[in-house]
Formats: sequence, structure tokens, C-alpha cells
Amino acid sequence: MKTSEESICSNVISASSRRSISVVSEACSCAICQQRKSEEGEETLLTDPFPNPFPELIPSTVSSLVSDCLLPWTKSGATQVIKVYNEDNTSRAVEVPTDITARDICQLFVMKNHCIDDHSWTLFEQLSHPGIERTIEDHESVMEVLSGWGMDTESRLYFRKNYAKYEFFNKPLDFFPDHMVSLSSETNGIMNHSQLIQTFLNSSTCPEIHGHLHAKEQGRKSWKKFYFVLRRSGLYFSNKGTSKEPRHLQFIAEFSDGDVYTLLSAKKIHGAPTDYGFCVKSTKHGSPRDLKLLCADDEQTRTCWVTAMRLFKYGLQLYQNFIQPHQKQKTSPMRSISENSLVAMDFSGHKSRVIENPSEALSVAVEEGLSWRRKSCHRLSSHGSPSTSQSPMSNIALHMAQPWFHSKLSRDEAHRLITQQGLIDGVFLLRDSQSNPKTFVLSLCHTQRIKHFQILPVDDEGDLFYSLDDGHTRFTDLIQLVEFYQLNRGVLPCKLKHHCARITL
Repeated sequence: MKTSEESICSNVISASSRRSISVVSEACSCAICQQRKSEEGEETLLTDPFPNPFPELIPSTVSSLVSDCLLPWTKSGATQVIKVYNEDNTSRAVEVPTDITARDICQLFVMKNHCIDDHSWTLFEQLSHPGIERTIEDHESVMEVLSGWGMDTESRLYFRKNYAKYEFFNKPLDFFPDHMVSLSSETNGIMNHSQLIQTFLNSSTCPEIHGHLHAKEQGRKSWKKFYFVLRRSGLYFSNKGTSKEPRHLQFIAEFSDGDVYTLLSAKKIHGAPTDYGFCVKSTKHGSPRDLKLLCADDEQTRTCWVTAMRLFKYGLQLYQNFIQPHQKQKTSPMRSISENSLVAMDFSGHKSRVIENPSEALSVAVEEGLSWRRKSCHRLSSHGSPSTSQSPMSNIALHMAQPWFHSKLSRDEAHRLITQQGLIDGVFLLRDSQSNPKTFVLSLCHTQRIKHFQILPVDDEGDLFYSLDDGHTRFTDLIQLVEFYQLNRGVLPCKLKHHCARITL
């Protein structure tokens, strides 16, 4: 139970949040209108320091504590209006401080849309004219990114999930194949993958990425295949086969003043031989002619090159971005208290007991959830036709509201959505089947490939079930099916881990 002083503090923090950030409608989202409003005194934003609205109730010490509790980026004075888009191209304009970072923007939209903050929400920069986009790293200044757009009014910021953003820290083997990674030319050794990330971040002897790529020739429409070498000093290609001798290596780009982007439609826009295109764009030269356009033969090869370039450019900063949210969770006293106060209990016997075995606690939780769902199905079906023991509409009512269900999504759209949100094992979504209206489809990513599994309805003496394996394993609804394959691999190549989610800003 909160004390009166804590209650007042929470109200003040809530009020300060409303004062710190204002959501602007589409009709008046231009920076000129907002600046005019500010000059006329119609609205006051981000005052520093934050005034005490209740001096007679809150002492000065508590007031200073409230000011310190605010997000660090809410204490800046200068503001600017930016517009952020999501997957369905709906947008929202917000007025934010000029020193705001990409992580701050993501946290803002997570709070406003009541999303679960699983640290996968990401801000993307998309340049429409050349048809390229990249992940804006969490520590990057958003205003510095916007300043590089110049007069390009078609460029956009996108807010969406990216499960693969830091996955290479957890599973480097999935990102760096053996045949593409070795030590520098001085050692002529093969890299140990268990120490790969550590070598990327800390060692003076950095790993070397090498392999064949297609490159677009300067001033021409044709693409040519070369042997490329990526080192800490930059990207090179060999003009003599696969030779790595210094006299045969020609410099292409470095990353101190450049960023790596993926091509959105490599074949259609740039005439690339495959759709696995990427490029290096200099931050000093904004002309599309200065783009170093490259193309890989498959997704795994492109992911390896792009990930290595990010590591070479940002190094230890990327690892700090990766561990920062987890460190905050560990050091938060409120989180540790709530976690310690929640325990699994068994009330089935004469005396209650604490379930200390994690496996037993998990099985009990699943059983309780299924029991509740069966009761829910029974209540829903009781309002339907009395001739059926379970109405098909009850199943639809249950899964339609789930974030992993995307209804009438086509196969190509599902492929695009999973690709956008990260090609790592276990990323999935469920959708209606286009070929058979009575069935559903599970779209799942495994080994950076997207596979589609048909979910068939099974009629057993008037009861409707769903199955992925021709009726051998049956489920009363799609929620039960998803929860089962989140815990068990079954007939799938991997467990369901991350669902693709869409939000409306």
C-alpha cells in the first residue's frame, strides 16, 4: 500500500510525463507550427528544472527527488517534432528533446502503446529514394540521423521489432559460418567461434570476414563478382582471384564515416542478381552515386557481412547496448521484490505447499491455463447452437485477439514481416490459409529460412480440433497449439520463441 507521499510523487511523475512529451496530430505536425505555438506561449514543454506544483505538500527534498526520477532525456530544453511510422505505414508525430536517442524513442512508444518491453523494439532509418534501410543503434542520436537526410522528404523513421538485433551475442555460430571467418592474414589461423565475439570487441588481432560478393560497377548497370575481405581497417576486394596479398587488394570503404544498409528491393530497384543486397553509405557524401552496392547469394552470407560491419564500426558500444537493459532489471529493487514475492503454490491436498521444482511449477501453470480455457470454451459454446458441444466460433473468438495471429495475411506478406522482425530461430506468426479457407498456416523461421506449416481442422464425433501432424497431436484451439509448441518442438524444426507483432501507433 502506498503512503500519501509516494502517491503524490507518482502523480507528479505522471504529470511531468505529460508535460515532457506532447503528441501532435497529423494536421499540425510540422515543426513551423510547433515553433509558432511555443513562441506564442500556447504550450510549455520540458521546463528545467521541473517546478514543484504542490509546495505546501511536498518538501523541497522530495521535489528534487521527483526531478531526478524523470527520464534523463526529459530534462533537456530544446525540442523538435519528429514523425515515426510502423509496418502498416500509419504514423505518429511527437515532440521530443533534441538530444534523444533511439532507445529513448523506443521506450516512449513502448509506454504509450502499453507494449511488453522485451528489448527487441527497434528504430529503423529508411531512405525511400535509394530504397535502403538500417537499424539505428540504441545509443545513436536521432537528430544526427535526421540531419543527414538533407532535403530528402521521403525518408522515414520506423518503429518495429527486431529480434536479431543482438542475437549474435547469444549465438555467434548462426551469424558467422566457418568458411567465412578466419584470423587476420598475419596468423593464417581459423577462428575459434567460442571466442569470436570477444575477439571482435577486445582483441587487437581482429577476425577477418572473406568470401565472394556481387558488386555494382561504378556508373554502370552491370554487376560483377569479386572476392572480398573485411578487416578492421575497411572493406577490400581482390583484383586477382582469391589472393589476399596487399598488392592485389583494393580498398572500397571504411566504417568510421559510413553506415551499412540493406537493400529493400535489390532486384527491382538496383538490378541486382539476387534480393540479398546491402550497401555502405558514407555519412559525408549523401549522393546515391556514392553508395557501395553489394549483393550476396543467400541470406546467411548477407547477415554475416552486415553483422561484422556493425561490430567493426561500433565494437564495445554494441555490447554495452545489449547488456544495459538486463543490468537495469537486475539492479531494480522494485522488480526483485515483486519477483521474490511470487511463488507457485499447490492447494490440491489438505495442506498447501510451495512448489519449488521449476519443471513442476511450469506444468501446473500450463494445466491451469488449459483448464481455464476449456471452461471459457464451454461458456462461449453455451451461447451458440445447442446441437454442437463446441462451437467453431468459440475457437475463433479466442485466437483472433492474440498478437501472433495476423488473419488474412498473404504468404509474401508473412515472409516480409518475419524478415523485418529478425531471421532467427523461432520467430513465428499464424494466419489464415489463402488456398483453403477452413485451415490456418504457421509461418516459422529456422536457420534463416521461413517455412510454412498448414494447421488442419480435425472433426472427431462433432468436436473440432486442430493439428499440425495429421491428427496425431490435437488441440482444442490455436492458443493451446501455440503454447504446446512453445514448450515442445514436436514435428517442427524448432520451438516457437518470438511472435511477430504489429501495433498501431
